[in-house]
Amino acid sequence: MSISKLNLKLHNYMLCSAASIVCLIMFSHMAVSIITGGLEHLSPGFLFEMPEMGGREGGIFSIIVSTLLILSICVAVAVPIGLGASILISEYINKNSKLSKFIYFILDILASTPSIVFGLMGNQFFCVELGMGFSILSGGLTLALMVLPLFITGCIESFKDVEDRLRYSACALGLSKLASIKKLVIPMASKGIFLTIVLSVCRALAETAALLYTAGYVTRTPESVMDSGRSISVHIFDLSMNVSGADHNVYASAIVLIAIVMSFNFVIYMLHMLYIKMEGVMQ
Repeated sequence: MSISKLNLKLHNYMLCSAASIVCLIMFSHMAVSIITGGLEHLSPGFLFEMPEMGGREGGIFSIIVSTLLILSICVAVAVPIGLGASILISEYINKNSKLSKFIYFILDILASTPSIVFGLMGNQFFCVELGMGFSILSGGLTLALMVLPLFITGCIESFKDVEDRLRYSACALGLSKLASIKKLVIPMASKGIFLTIVLSVCRALAETAALLYTAGYVTRTPESVMDSGRSISVHIFDLSMNVSGADHNVYASAIVLIAIVMSFNFVIYMLHMLYIKMEGVMQ
């Protein structure tokens, strides 16, 4: 190995190490700040009591309920539609066709569109045109539309990782196109699909702007999906910007949000392991 290549590798290694250390320090500082600021205020009462005084006192039970309802609607709509669309684009449309390139172009544009634009669109279409008003359903459907481009793109990339020779082998054995997708392509791409679900849900959980225009920000417990509700991210934003003396609840709410994200990641991981066991997928 020449000296120049050795120096280049050493330079890249040092650069990556420095970047990793900086990111680790920033993440550690953020985690310590959140934990020290909210852990002492985190209690069973905080999780199961209603907000009081605009969120300055009390708990976040209604906020958690609204968040889980919005997230459930988002996942229930985005996953089947996104999976079906990604199968259609990846398996049935010629990858080199103009239509395929146009679809990828549109997906890239939608994936980079600011969330507040989706919020305004969701407000006009779901809240006004369809008459849903500020509701859990409007917020969940808007989030589903927002994460669809990310989910579809991620699933397509997962399908690309399945080698074409496996598809040809399935056809040679007499499997139909649909059967090979169901029995071969989806199981082989399941790891990427489940990871894409996690990434999509994490983006939805962190969303604030889109929900301000669709789900609203009332603190009462929703009795149905047609009621308005406040997600945890919106709650954190409102307490930080509009409520003085609520810093302890802000940090405690942030801890709960992180716990929900980690819990969902664990659930998705367990579902993936169960799916692999049931289908006998080689990973």
